[in-house]
Amino acid sequence: MNPIVWAGGALREPGEPVVSATDHGLTVGDGIFETIAVRDGVPFALSRHLARLEYSADRIGLAAPEVEQVRDAVAAVLKAGEGALTRIRVTVTSGEGPMGSARGSGPATLIVTGVAAPRPRVCHAVRAPWKRNERSALAGVKSTSYAENVVMVEYARSKGADEAILANTYGNLCEGTATNVFVERDGEILTPPLASGCLAGITRGLALEWAVRAALPIRVTAPGELTMAVLDEAIEGRAHLAVTSSTRGVQHVSSLDGTELLPGALLRKLSAVYELAAEKDADPPVPHRR
Repeated sequence: MNPIVWAGGALREPGEPVVSATDHGLTVGDGIFETIAVRDGVPFALSRHLARLEYSADRIGLAAPEVEQVRDAVAAVLKAGEGALTRIRVTVTSGEGPMGSARGSGPATLIVTGVAAPRPRVCHAVRAPWKRNERSALAGVKSTSYAENVVMVEYARSKGADEAILANTYGNLCEGTATNVFVERDGEILTPPLASGCLAGITRGLALEWAVRAALPIRVTAPGELTMAVLDEAIEGRAHLAVTSSTRGVQHVSSLDGTELLPGALLRKLSAVYELAAEKDADPPVPHRR
């Protein structure tokens, strides 16, 4: 099935040009995006994804599109997909710009695409030899400047894996290239804090909320509490790992650096709690910012 594409206010034919050659999102990666899982024809947690899109836009000084415009575009793509789509991507760039880092005057480019890609069924991970810079201007931003992650995923693939897990510049556990990381250790579930430089994943946030509601022992760790040494504990069987993302849900890490890992009982419960809650509530409300 060809991707369904909406751009410039309308659905487009497959292969139809939709951006200028001088679009700043193309020339320098000046843009933001969201990837949204589609469950039974419904975009899951759409409100939270659009709230994060606005947050990312604000962080990089980009004018976010009107929420209703994005919702209408998503609805048009879903309708054209006739129930076959499994994933929606919303991309926003600053539009046409000069051949350099400085932005042009816009207007912004909005593209919504839908695909029928299979959901990843397993996660084989490796440790990345690179680090995430928690002090980067893009830390915590869902940016289209994704070449760094592409390099790391290709590294993982060269090792027979599909995900790479990163430390930050302090050597603390941070995240995967497209996932957040959860650790089961000593009778509780732990995940690195946003201060580590990891993305505020939509699935991460919902997993934390729904786990607390289900009385699972779960918490965000203090900065520096989870070092990369916890991955050695997982290989030794003293800890367990899972990753989270919109397309994976809460997924057990089946192997790390070529070593098979056993699933953790608490992480299995977390996955079950997440899936059950997601089936009941397709668009959880956006938490109020304090």
